[in-house]
Amino acid sequence: MRSLKRRLMIPVFAIGLSSLTTSANAACSPGTPQLIIYHAGSLTAAFSAVENLFTQQTGVCVTEVAAGSVDVARRITTGQEPCDIFASADFKDIDLLLKPAGFANYDILFGQGGMVLAYTTNSKNAATIAASGAAFDPPGSVPAVAEDWYTQLMQSGVTIGGSHPFLDPSGYRADLIFRLANQLYQVPNLYDLLLEHYAVIKANDALGTTYDYQLIYQHSALTAYNADATKSYRYATLPDAVSLSDPKLNGRYREAAITIPGLGLPDTDMTVTIPGTRVVWGLTILKSAANPGNAIKFLQLLFSAQGVALQTSAGPTPISPPVVSPKDFERLPLGLRSLVGVEH
Repeated sequence: MRSLKRRLMIPVFAIGLSSLTTSANAACSPGTPQLIIYHAGSLTAAFSAVENLFTQQTGVCVTEVAAGSVDVARRITTGQEPCDIFASADFKDIDLLLKPAGFANYDILFGQGGMVLAYTTNSKNAATIAASGAAFDPPGSVPAVAEDWYTQLMQSGVTIGGSHPFLDPSGYRADLIFRLANQLYQVPNLYDLLLEHYAVIKANDALGTTYDYQLIYQHSALTAYNADATKSYRYATLPDAVSLSDPKLNGRYREAAITIPGLGLPDTDMTVTIPGTRVVWGLTILKSAANPGNAIKFLQLLFSAQGVALQTSAGPTPISPPVVSPKDFERLPLGLRSLVGVEH
């Protein structure tokens, strides 16, 4: 049987911070075929479902590690933790961190989504942060933010909680949204004023109690709402110009960028600048993978009709078929080439 070690020590309202963490250690019985997957916390529900099916079909013991994608990238490179598949909440982490350091040859884009503004009925300005008119009945009906949403977030005492931007894409995407809002609304010093209200939250902080708002992936917000017995959880959609959700606006999103520390390895850059893009999850099989055959089999299942259905029910919207760049296609294992498309 599969052994899966996961430490669920975050409140339901923190879903999407990708702050789940565990260790990939000797959890599998000696001689059992294995697979080690490191992935973004925002993929936990979808990947767990596919992992269960994979183990049932193959008998492979899967160990997973879920954490912030940048944190994970550092753990499997600088920290030398064993890993077969790395799946990030931002495909750029593979392109800008793992590839230059020689840990990955290709990047498969397999999931997409966008950011929303989450809050609870206990949050400050909860009654006015969403535009009037649309009922909150997700997933079918989710209101947009009010026209003055950014002004309400800057009011005294309002806290926007999130993960650390040096560890997690949801954290640096909040920063990118502040930058894009600054460009969109042309309010003097808007970026800095929003940033003053941003706080890195801890595992036992709770939305609506210790912080008022959170910029979160839309599928994670829906998961949090469905898991909330009190039904006090709310979220509202952001304007397309700042939500990082519209592929047609990638040119605009790239006008915002954030610089984070690099991996700190020899012959790698001290800092890495990550441009804004639409929200896309990416994955790769590491060049150092100890179980590449099992990794290929897992991705074959993940990209199959069954795998896509499981992702659809619990994770980001699948990109089906997943896509790679023309250069990366030439570097793909033969067992994956027939399952992906080439991005033009």
